[in-house]
Amino acid sequence: MSPTETLASRLAGAADRIPTSLDQLTGPECGHVVLPLRLAWSGLTEFDIADPRQRLTLYRTLLDCGQRDDIVRYVNATLLRNDWPRIRRLTSRRLVAIWERRLPELVS
Repeated sequence: MSPTETLASRLAGAADRIPTSLDQLTGPECGHVVLPLRLAWSGLTEFDIADPRQRLTLYRTLLDCGQRDDIVRYVNATLLRNDWPRIRRLTSRRLVAIWERRLPELVS
C-alpha cells in the first residue's frame, strides 16, 4: 500500500447492516448465545444473556462487526433499548450516531 492509499473505514456500510426497525431484532431474552468465530475470534465466544456485562459485550461486538442477519438473530429489541444508555457510553460515537439515525427510537 502506498502512502497515499488509505484503508476503508470500518464503519463503511455500517448503516446498511442495521435493521430498519427494532421490531426486526428477534434475539433471545435469556439463555446463551454462541457467536461464530468470524465474529468472536478473540476472547469470549459464548455469552450469557442474563449477565449484563456479557450481554453488553455481545451487543457491542454485533453492533461493531455483525452483519444484518447476525444482528437480527442475536440482538433482542427490548434488551437493546434498555441497555442503550450504557452501550452509548462504551461504543464509538460515530457508530452510536449511525445507529441512532437509523433507529431513532433508541434515544427516546
